[in-house]
Amino acid sequence: MPKCWHCGILRVFASWPLVANRMPPRNGSFEIWPAIDLRGGKCVRLRQGDYGRETVFGEDPAEMARRWVGDGAERLHLVDLDGARDGLAANRSAVEAILAAVDVPCELGGGVRDQATIEGWLSAGLARLIIGTRALKEPDWFREMCRGYAGRLVLGIDACEGRVATDGWRDVSGVAATELARTMKAEPLAAIVYTDIARDGMLAGPNYDAIAEMQQAASVPVIASGGVTTAEDVRQLARIGVAGCIIGRALYEGTLSLEKAIAAARQSLA
Repeated sequence: MPKCWHCGILRVFASWPLVANRMPPRNGSFEIWPAIDLRGGKCVRLRQGDYGRETVFGEDPAEMARRWVGDGAERLHLVDLDGARDGLAANRSAVEAILAAVDVPCELGGGVRDQATIEGWLSAGLARLIIGTRALKEPDWFREMCRGYAGRLVLGIDACEGRVATDGWRDVSGVAATELARTMKAEPLAAIVYTDIARDGMLAGPNYDAIAEMQQAASVPVIASGGVTTAEDVRQLARIGVAGCIIGRALYEGTLSLEKAIAAARQSLA
């Protein structure tokens, strides 16, 4: 199978359904999810999912979480990059420190591939978990988990040229991203997080066409990820009708402030 960052290099360039335990938007508006990506206990960002193209933005993830909440974040998107690649909860202490430091709902993706891990993370205080690799490879297991943890699991769909990527974005399947979303329409998911890998960490703007297609294919809220760089990106995504977006590198490099992102989201739905 091709390496998905190779694929990326080729093309660099609201309200929720009522389900038990689902975490609704606090103010009913378009959701902004600041991202905290963890590797080796540090806050980092990768370019197009390439572990060899890492930038470290902070040594203290809990302090970074406090910063975003202090700037107005009402929710946080956490990623265990070591877990995504190796299937192990390698950044558990960093995640626990974040959960102790802030009082907002947090979701986590990366390495969630068995029921024991689901139980462990939810017991630690996470609001919901993102599952991608095993959802594709073992859909019956994923459906069972969705029904057992209704409204607490998110389907993570990471796409490389429209195809689902797995195992920390190292492998690209032959399954279309929209098709995976359609096969899970009957399940009590909390949401779908859709990431266009070619745009992730590149500050090149979202793939609006692909996001719109995912919005049409899904039956649950869609959270867009990858390439969000400006306030206009936020407004455009809100117009498409997705429930929110995840913002990473743009916040860390100062291209977009969290205050302006939140204001843009509110203006777009006013």
